[in-house]
Amino acid sequence: MGKRKIPVEGWMLLPTIAILAALSIYPFVYLIRMSFMEFSLIPDQPSRFIGGRNWLEMIKDSKVFYSWMVTLRYYFISLALQMLLGTVIALLIYQVKALQGIVLIIAAPLFLAPVLVGLLWRLLLDPSYGIYFYWMNHLGMFDFLQKLGFSEVRSIFGSTSLALPAVITINSWQWTPLIVMIVLAGLMTIPPQLIEAACIDGAGSWQRLRFIVIPLLKSTLVVALLIRTMDLIRFFTVIFVTTGGGPADVTKILAIRIHENAFRFYKLGYASVLGLTLLGVTIVLGMVFVRAISRR
Repeated sequence: MGKRKIPVEGWMLLPTIAILAALSIYPFVYLIRMSFMEFSLIPDQPSRFIGGRNWLEMIKDSKVFYSWMVTLRYYFISLALQMLLGTVIALLIYQVKALQGIVLIIAAPLFLAPVLVGLLWRLLLDPSYGIYFYWMNHLGMFDFLQKLGFSEVRSIFGSTSLALPAVITINSWQWTPLIVMIVLAGLMTIPPQLIEAACIDGAGSWQRLRFIVIPLLKSTLVVALLIRTMDLIRFFTVIFVTTGGGPADVTKILAIRIHENAFRFYKLGYASVLGLTLLGVTIVLGMVFVRAISRR
């Protein structure tokens, strides 16, 4: 058999691929090199090779394990909440034609920068002048939470019991519309003849949803899971702006821990190890979802 020729489109993409590779490969290799060094920013004090000491320190560091636990808790709760709400809202909009005009309104948070989102919610939930905090307090929500065993709430972002749910809610508020749009796109691809045939055969709404709609949406839902996983596992901005990882490290996900080691303690070699670990977990999760898509 002869050699396969590269199509014209491949040659046209080659310069762009080469530039992207140069911009990605060199930082990645340099990051790996930094992970084996005690990196110094002082000109008179050169960086030195320390072998696997940074990796060993990460394994022994209980704070890193705690940050992973916070990251996974944040990831799974946020992902489940966004997928559930996004799918339900999409199904509702798909069934009620009058609601299809509000899709652009629902999608509005997607167009806001994460820094702006963090600043906006920090303003709305401020205990001194935040309008949301005022109404929550006025409606007795904090008194109700206190009866359930929560500590007295003087600040939502300053509460060890409410800070993490608050940032999960903020992230879900911004990114649930993306799930809505993805699921709606999947619903539009379902042949209406299947739904009509099921109705003629006497299938109810729940039966149509369970045996027709959900099975045909599986690939779409896996794509949505992949997209949100890539973002959630390395989420940083809103938490950094609102809580900074506090209070008492209850919102200190691994991305915040990496930033803290790199730019507060200037342990760039150790931060490189944490970054590579986070990258590895992200790649593994991505491969799992890509394989699931390929099977479909």
